[in-house]
Parts: sequence; C-alpha cells; structure tokens
Amino acid sequence: MKNFKRLGALALLAGAGLPPLAAWGGGTVADDSREAYTKPLPGLSESQRQAFLRGRSLFRQDWVVAPAKDDTVDGLGPLYNRLACLSCHPKEGRGKAPDGPEQRMQSMLVRLSVPGRGPHGGPKPHPAYGDQLNEEGIPGVPGEGRADVHWQELAPVTLGDGTRVPLRRMTLHFVDLAYGPLDGVLTSPRVGPSVFGLGLLEAVPVADLEARARAAKPDGVRGRVNRVWDATAGKTVVGRFGWKANMPSLVQQIAGAMRGDLGITSPIFPEQNCMAGQTACRRAPAGGEPELTAAQLEDLRTYLALLAVPAPRDQDQAPVMRGKALFSRLGCGQCHQPELHTGAHRAFPQLAKVTIAPYTDLLLHDMGLGLADGRPDFRAGGREWRTPPLWGLGLQEKINEHSTLLHDGRARNVTEAILWHGGEARRARQRFVALDRGGREDLLRFLASL
Repeated sequence: MKNFKRLGALALLAGAGLPPLAAWGGGTVADDSREAYTKPLPGLSESQRQAFLRGRSLFRQDWVVAPAKDDTVDGLGPLYNRLACLSCHPKEGRGKAPDGPEQRMQSMLVRLSVPGRGPHGGPKPHPAYGDQLNEEGIPGVPGEGRADVHWQELAPVTLGDGTRVPLRRMTLHFVDLAYGPLDGVLTSPRVGPSVFGLGLLEAVPVADLEARARAAKPDGVRGRVNRVWDATAGKTVVGRFGWKANMPSLVQQIAGAMRGDLGITSPIFPEQNCMAGQTACRRAPAGGEPELTAAQLEDLRTYLALLAVPAPRDQDQAPVMRGKALFSRLGCGQCHQPELHTGAHRAFPQLAKVTIAPYTDLLLHDMGLGLADGRPDFRAGGREWRTPPLWGLGLQEKINEHSTLLHDGRARNVTEAILWHGGEARRARQRFVALDRGGREDLLRFLASL
C-alpha cells in the first residue's frame, strides 16, 4: 500500500507545470488507458495534490466495523450495501446490474419509498426499511434483505434498414426480508454512475440551468430543474447530482452516499441509518460522532471535484464528424447539450470560467412510460430523469468491462439505450430508427469517440 501511494504521489507531481485547464480542452486529459477515469485535473497546487491523494485513499478504502484498531476508517454499518465507494464506482466508472437472480448486486442498489412526501418535500421513507434497501448488516444486525434481478426479454424493435434489436426489462423480487413485508413500496433500481468531472458540473451556474430550462426547444422537449433540500444551507435549492437531480451539491452527494451505502455518518448526516423498529441496528456501536470527519469529507470532495474527464478521440475522422452532425440533426443535443460553461468557483479556481463538453443539460426530462420508475423524488416525477452526461462514454467498455447503460442497466449497448428513449425524446428516437445502416454506424462511431 505504501508503494502504491508513493507511485500515485509521483504521478501527480509529474503533472506540475502543465498548461492551464482551458488549454486542455475544458477539463479533459489525453488518456485512453484503463485508468482514464482516475486522472486529476492538471495544475493542482501542492495542498490540492495532497488532499486529492487522501481523498482517493478514502474513496478506495474498505471501511471496517467499530471499534477497530484504526479508528479513522471504522464505523461501517450497522446496515450497509458495500464496503467501499469504489465497489459501486469501479475505477471511478460505471457499475453493472446482475445478469440474473443467481448474482448479487455488486455495484447497484434499490431506492425505496412510499406514496407521499417525506421531510422537506423529498421521498417518504418506508416505515420499516427507510429510503434504500441495505442488504448487509454488521455482526448481530440482520441485513434488510435482498433484491433478486430478473430480466424479461421483449419483442425486438425493427430499425429502418430491417435490423432487429432485442430489448429487455428488469423486474425485482425481494427475498429474505428481515423487517417485515414491503407493502405499498415504490422502488427504483439504480446502477452506480461514473464520478469523474463532477467538480466541473457543480461549477455550472444555477442561473444557466434555469435559463436552459426556460428556453424554447423544438420537438416537444422541455426540461426543468429539480428543487431539493440542501441540508447544509437549510433551504430548498436547485438539484444537479443523482439520477433524478435529487442532490444539490457534491459534498451532500458524498455524505448521502456514505450514510446510505456504507452506513458512515458525517457532519451533514450525523444519525445512523436505522429505522425505529430496527432495534439491533440502533444498539450497535458507532465509530465516532460522526464517523466521517469534516476533514475526511473535504478530502473526498476535493478528490471527486478534481477528477478530470478523458479527452475525446478521433475527432478528425470522417465517420466521427458525420456522426457528430447527425447527433445534432436527430435532436439528441437538445438534452445532451454539447457545451456548458462554468462560473466562478471559490474553492477550486481551476474549475472556473471553463467551457466544457459534458453532453448534458443537468435538467429533468419526461422520458416516457417505458423508462418510468413511478417513484417521485422531490419535484422529479416518476417518468422524469436527469440527462446523464455522455463524456467518457466511449471508454466505458474498456475500463469497466461492460457496455450496459441507463439507470438500471437494462440497455446492453448504446443502440438499446436510444431505443428506450420516449416522452420528450420520442421524435429524436424516431429519427434514429429511420437511419440507414451507414448513418447509424456513423452516429455510434461519434458516441464511441467521447
């Protein structure tokens, strides 16, 4: 481990004196290796490099049950899903759904709620299980149960050139429930998304998001901001992180995941994730109050804020250029915006005043009944999802060793993901279906270049 940390430090120090961020093309680094999602932005100060390294160690750390000899990383649970952040975001990339009920969820989870609004307008937690199914428990604390994944094959979609594309849909079966039946529950399976470029997305001004939401758009595309509870500010603000833009800031996203996924409390969420009826959970020892210190939370924030984006590739190749033009003509760029601009950033000046190409508008869109989970999240409805960024998409299969997409991993490739688009994306999908084979291949080549 010591040698690993030393090598990491040397790699970061080698970046000293690199060109300013804007010269690298909007927060990107030229790397297409299997470590491309883990690179820091160029030009970090010495203090930022050290905080980045500490945050990386925490992100990859397996947390342990309290009390432990190393009390800086204890406090796992009492209920939890995984041991480390890296478990759901392998190589800082995207997780994968199980292939069937014989496999456990390794890098995804299931959100839970019941009809109605919870505290501050968010989802109302299930009275016995809370807002997330925690499959694991520390010794003496029963895990909540397990969600088995079953796939249903659907009738293939026939494209304009006669190509038939099969689709599949996920169903969940809950088994081994330890705290009673899940009556009246609303569920939403979620795959762990990639985590690079988050600092750049956080630096896009709220005013820009609201202006994009107000702007007139063709094809029935609308888009709106979610408004969510900021636990630090104590007020409702615009959300931008999470599958439904239900988190207002990077630091709250981190604190929420630490508590929900690992059972690690923090200054933002200091209470254990135990419901009232989970008596063994409530009696279990803690690893401190809170278990994640303010300094550790800040190091994690620094790490995730300063992760760079892999630079696009092959942009001068004719098929890629044709595919990029098609992407615009089909209407994909109405939601997957190719260009955003960051504003001022007091904590990390490197993120300020940069033009970025994330291919998202960070807004909610009605994606139709086919993708609906039926579970509201603050102002996001059961058919609405935040536009996921497309940057780094072309390296996913190389880095994460799979090509599955969408919130629950149902799409086995980009083509299937597009065919699931409905609602506000219906007309763009129709144009994609009508493409000839050459046009479709050009579009896919472009997306593979990102």
